Amino acid sequence: MATPKIHPEIQKNLKEISTWQRIFYMAVFIFIVGFVRALLWAVIAFQAVTKLLTGTVNPNVCQLGANLATYHYQIMLFLTFNTDEMPFPFAEL
Repeated sequence: MATPKIHPEIQKNLKEISTWQRIFYMAVFIFIVGFVRALLWAVIAFQAVTKLLTGTVNPNVCQLGANLATYHYQIMLFLTFNTDEMPFPFAEL
């Protein structure tokens, strides 16, 4: 049985080191985004409890939530190939 021929363009793409590097970094950021999501849920829960108990939200935790949400967005842009700029820690936060 003959082995199927792979189109030369596909062979070229499969040998592209930069694509494999990006896939590696994407795997790293998929792990990081899971951690960021967990932190965001913790911020949400903390703010809800704070609001219930004190009637106000914590402004420092609001800022943390905004920063985490922005970071999450930056990661998602990278993962979906909407940007080539890697998020923190490979760029400024």
